[in-house]
Amino acid sequence: MSRQRSFLRCHNFRFAAAVLLMCFVSASFALAQSAFVYVSSSPSQNQYQINAFRAASNGKLTPVQGSPFPASVLSMAVNSKYLFGTDDVHIYSFSIASDGALQQVSSINAQRHNQGDCGGPVALFLDHTGSTLYDEDFYGNICANNPYQFFTVDNSTGQLTYLGVTDAASPAFNVPLSFTGNNDFAYSSTCYHINAWLFGFQRSSDGSLTEVNNNPAMPKAQKEMGFCPFLASGDPTNHVAVSVQEYNGSWQPVAPPQIATYTADSSGNLTTKSTYWNMPTSAVNEVTDIMMSPSGKLIAVGGTGGLQIFHFNGAQPATHYTALLTRDAVDQFFWDNDNHLYAISHTAGKLFVFTITPMSVKQAQGSPYSISNPDYIIVLPKK
Repeated sequence: MSRQRSFLRCHNFRFAAAVLLMCFVSASFALAQSAFVYVSSSPSQNQYQINAFRAASNGKLTPVQGSPFPASVLSMAVNSKYLFGTDDVHIYSFSIASDGALQQVSSINAQRHNQGDCGGPVALFLDHTGSTLYDEDFYGNICANNPYQFFTVDNSTGQLTYLGVTDAASPAFNVPLSFTGNNDFAYSSTCYHINAWLFGFQRSSDGSLTEVNNNPAMPKAQKEMGFCPFLASGDPTNHVAVSVQEYNGSWQPVAPPQIATYTADSSGNLTTKSTYWNMPTSAVNEVTDIMMSPSGKLIAVGGTGGLQIFHFNGAQPATHYTALLTRDAVDQFFWDNDNHLYAISHTAGKLFVFTITPMSVKQAQGSPYSISNPDYIIVLPKK
């Protein structure tokens, strides 16, 4: 009997030790987690899904249990509790479990708020608090031009409530906006009918947007040349990076894309000291995306020719940092808060992960990952 008790005591001790070890490993694993990474894709005709990954502190990705999750979405946005995705008519809300798994919890028909039920949401983005969801509403509320819709987020249920739409609408509003650090202003840019458009909106306390009518100047160009801008990305303070490319009078590009720097004042007015001669050039060919790092010290630029990183220096000109990190066409990317950049290439069917600081750059272990027809990527930082 004493032998049996001794065996049981020993067995229980080993079991308890094993449980403690498992708890320690689990806790260590949780602490080592950097982000959840979500990629919408269409691996075959009429099949749409969200591929979910857990990113470790070294950037290595592990599929979330249950991934891929069936979901007919393209563009996505994420706050701390919910992922939002759109099929260009509806916006769906998905709860995010502690392990990164997704479950649809609600949906809203965003198109029905447009006169004539036309157009729909084609790009989703959030303000810095994650309390207001916005969309670029293609052929929006009057079945012509593009406004921006806004929705309040119920943080307890994920349900969206339609708040309104911008009074301003234009064919040029065909890109998502990027908020500055104070969350008061959001900007973007594009070219339309041989005109450069750099535009901004002021965010009210309820989340609604009102256009800022300051018509910012383009950087100074070479003689008889002009700049075409595309997209914008705000830093943690009041500076905005804009991709620009010089064109001649026949509207043909004559130089590689460059990175312009703007500064927003307290009224949202943008000014720049950027010129053709002090802006760095990029080797990405046609720009598809730009995004500021959370620190505001780096700016990523992607395009049909690859992916490149620049030092961002506030009001001072941006400066060269890396050569092309890949020559595959890069469509879109996002940073986490742990120095990782996640980028997708639709044509190459790849998901890249890079660890990037102002002093070093390396591709993460396991990168690139294969994903068939990736469409959009979003990242939820866990640090």
